[in-house]
Amino acid sequence: MQTLLIANRGEIALRVMRTASAMGIRTIALFTDLDADALHVRAADDAVRVTSYLDVDAVVAAAQAAGADAIHPGYGFLSERAAFARAVEAAGLKLVGPSADVMDRMGRKDAAREIAIAAGVPVVPRGEDAGYPVLVKAAAGGGGKGMRVVRSAEEYDEAVAAAKREALSSFGDDTMLVEKYVEHGRHIEVQVMADAHGNVIHLFERDCSTQRRHQKVLEEAPAPTITPEVRELVTSSAVALSKHVGYENAGTVEFLLDADTGEAYFLEMNTRLQVEHPVTEAITGLDLVELQLRVADGEPLPITQADVTVTGHAIEARVYAEDSFGGFLPQAGTTSIVRWSETARVDHALQPEQVVSTSYDPMLGKVIVHGATREEARQALVAALDDTAILGLTTNVGFLRALAASDEFRDAMIDTAWLDTAVVEKPDDELPRVFVAWVSAMLTAVTDSGHPFQSDGWRAGSDPAPTIVELDRPVVVDRALGTVDGTPVRQVEAAHHTLTLAVDGARHRAVVNVQPHVAEVSFRGQRFAFERPDVFGDRAVDVGDGAITAPMPGTVLDVRVADGDRVETGQVLVVLEAMKMELSLKAPFDGTVSGLAAATGAQVALGATLLEVQPDE
Repeated sequence: MQTLLIANRGEIALRVMRTASAMGIRTIALFTDLDADALHVRAADDAVRVTSYLDVDAVVAAAQAAGADAIHPGYGFLSERAAFARAVEAAGLKLVGPSADVMDRMGRKDAAREIAIAAGVPVVPRGEDAGYPVLVKAAAGGGGKGMRVVRSAEEYDEAVAAAKREALSSFGDDTMLVEKYVEHGRHIEVQVMADAHGNVIHLFERDCSTQRRHQKVLEEAPAPTITPEVRELVTSSAVALSKHVGYENAGTVEFLLDADTGEAYFLEMNTRLQVEHPVTEAITGLDLVELQLRVADGEPLPITQADVTVTGHAIEARVYAEDSFGGFLPQAGTTSIVRWSETARVDHALQPEQVVSTSYDPMLGKVIVHGATREEARQALVAALDDTAILGLTTNVGFLRALAASDEFRDAMIDTAWLDTAVVEKPDDELPRVFVAWVSAMLTAVTDSGHPFQSDGWRAGSDPAPTIVELDRPVVVDRALGTVDGTPVRQVEAAHHTLTLAVDGARHRAVVNVQPHVAEVSFRGQRFAFERPDVFGDRAVDVGDGAITAPMPGTVLDVRVADGDRVETGQVLVVLEAMKMELSLKAPFDGTVSGLAAATGAQVALGATLLEVQPDE
């Protein structure tokens, strides 16, 4: 293999390029107009423009035009599309992945289930045989898209309709599979690697039970709670299944472990490299992309099962553009400051002044840590997330930090449904407010010759009068006494927007960015934004106002009312979609619709007024 086209974007494109370049392989990037200046484009040896990453013909043509020998699909986009694999094969190119025929058979959950049965692998009972609750899921999909838990017959039709819409949008196929829903399950998956010479090995298992709405949040390896017997069952089953179907290259066989019964069931096979592959790399010392490329080049696996060993424990946290403490809604915007931890492996493609839109998946990067024990790795993850700061855009870093620091994750008590009902408390804003107030007060004393974040610290006069800083509330900073609202504060260190304060004797560090109309601080990974109270005053609405506004930027999927319609409390008015997630906006009270501005298919901005509900007299 001399030239490789990476049919993807963002961090996974960069990840593949890193290994390919180290192997002496020339790399070709794809990009759309939105990604013309993206990091993965600049990192490649060459780049080709396409109108869409999902355009099979355009991607194959780009590979041919660039003189590529092979295509690496990454994950998402075309990575599990058999039609794409078939087009690559027809063009005389090599797909870094299984054959189109195998992808056809294993890429669909319904077909894969029957193959698993034939291979002697245990499967989840059918929904019609198990009674409620059931899980309705897209047969052609993955990643949690097109999935709904149904707890009663009354919910069934609405849930299936929503799942079908999501599946059709995400995968172009709305075929559904209905299975027993395991209330307390753990998501266990086995990494397999197979070559074209009949060799199949497993690289042990991962636990991806920390999920929200079937989307993985934290992943770790090895699985912390399974018995040796279950480990043997899932790893041997994964290898048997892969051999039975004639699998080639990297794949992941997923299982559901019923925590109440100890039974493990086959779920599906992902016929590609997984997002969470770095934790397997960390515990085995293997480069999975290198193995992929060597296998795709026709080489036999350079290792046997006996060569694969596990050392220590690894955990990965997925960083998303979402408001985890505001309904997990997707976010869009332009980054200002971006700081990643230097103590962890970070796979990302995010930089300062980067526009993040809702056009693509909301994942911005992955923070991966490794330790001698699970607890050592967990503590390292908490520290790495403390060091992560993304300003200008709301992300889930603070949520990840709180989750990793929780007793439940520490004790490995989280199952696949835990995050859907548990409440992870939003970090308190008192300390962040102190940081912003302190910096704001210092800025009033800075001379033209200095900057508050110069490497030698603050440049300010002595014994100034107390300063009242207007944030979401007035905050009194007395630099002469060293207090903020009466709390003792001492500056320890300040440089490059990073500030360390001793607040009431305890040291804390944060990244702070104070601008004329908004002050931002990243504290323990959580972004806090304090707007001046009068800057956006004209946008305020009264409490109880009937204005229905867009809580996220996105596309209007469905408008279910018209001007003059009478609506009842809780009635669905408009359905929005962003990053393939649906959100139903409901009537806050009984009333009449007026000022309808939403139209099906329209793009709307965050905060846009879609309609109003005039309350009954």
